[in-house]
Amino acid sequence: MLILTTVLTTGALTLTACGSRDDDNKSDGNSGSGNQTVVIGLDAPLTGDLSALGLGIKNSADLAAKTANKEKTVPGITFEIQPLDDQAQPSVGQQNATKFIDNKKVVGVVGPLNSGVSQSMQKPLNDAGLTQVSPANTGTELTQGNDWKTGDKKRPFKTYFRTATTDQIQGAFAAKYLYNDAKIKQVYLIDDQKPYGAGLAASFKATFTDLGGKIAGSDHVNPEDRDFNAVVTKVKKSGAKAVYYGGEYPAGAPLSQQLKDSVQIPLMGGDGMYSADFIKLNKKAQGDIATSVGKPVEELDSAKKFIEDYKTAGYKDAYEAYGGGTYDATWSIIEAVKLAVSENDGKLPDDARAKVLDAMSKVKFDGVTGPVSFDEYGDTTNTMMTAYQVDGGKWVSKLSEAYKP
Repeated sequence: MLILTTVLTTGALTLTACGSRDDDNKSDGNSGSGNQTVVIGLDAPLTGDLSALGLGIKNSADLAAKTANKEKTVPGITFEIQPLDDQAQPSVGQQNATKFIDNKKVVGVVGPLNSGVSQSMQKPLNDAGLTQVSPANTGTELTQGNDWKTGDKKRPFKTYFRTATTDQIQGAFAAKYLYNDAKIKQVYLIDDQKPYGAGLAASFKATFTDLGGKIAGSDHVNPEDRDFNAVVTKVKKSGAKAVYYGGEYPAGAPLSQQLKDSVQIPLMGGDGMYSADFIKLNKKAQGDIATSVGKPVEELDSAKKFIEDYKTAGYKDAYEAYGGGTYDATWSIIEAVKLAVSENDGKLPDDARAKVLDAMSKVKFDGVTGPVSFDEYGDTTNTMMTAYQVDGGKWVSKLSEAYKP
């Protein structure tokens, strides 16, 4: 999944902001002002169990568009966000991809949250030549192909980019942190069988065992389940000193709580666990560990304006784990539009989607999360990772470093 950050207190966020204007208010490009409207699609789970993360993504994209309009980042261009709810379901994400393609004003898409949803969106968006930038997808195969584990890396879709680093990096970083820093050498491995969770668990296992760690046992769970007593019994019998869970917080929270009802060991997971809602749903979260891509935005000078602008905008939902990365993902499309317009005498080219896609490889700027650019696979060049631990009812950063395989 995906980026960054401890969460703003909800008390500081009081008003709801709209993700996009009504169609009636959109410029048709022929108004007296000469302004042209450019739409950036936004796909995320805006309802359901993962909506806390999805709404943070929507708001952060909205803020980027409003900032670009206010600052006239691209003269003559007004940016709007078209948010669609994928409900964390691949089939719905695919339907949303079609809607974005059919809206000719859409020049790029930000999202989704889930790697599994992205798998259903990549091909149609690629066939339409429509740029996609995810702030949260971490499935390595999305950019490097299904054979990346053998070293045969091939980019499957030229339209796909991301500001989140890969499961390969995140899982390895997690394993090194748990083994070297937390001094835990024996782990029980569980995943939810989804592309994100399974990929993350596999990456963790490879590095953890290479370091000398022992996998005391492994199992799979259904991410829709909330009763995990059967697997907890296995964990207790195994003698493991921690559980590594490849999955997301709606199942991870009750798994952790039921685990501690039986045995006092921490649960560790990836960025899918790194949410304030994990703590809200888990009365025994103390000591649990999560990794997330990037450094906490609260610790970055480059994020001060983003944090202040987000507060001022009055969004009622926190920007959550992917706020900074979403802002940067949206801004990368804005920068690509800027390049396309500048190379077309200050006007949006007729083949805007193609020109925006061409410009993406040239995009390079200092973003909320630090320097933003993409490599030959469409992956972010920023491999900064952070390990967090729950302490006193909040996530506390423990270690940040740029991970080098």
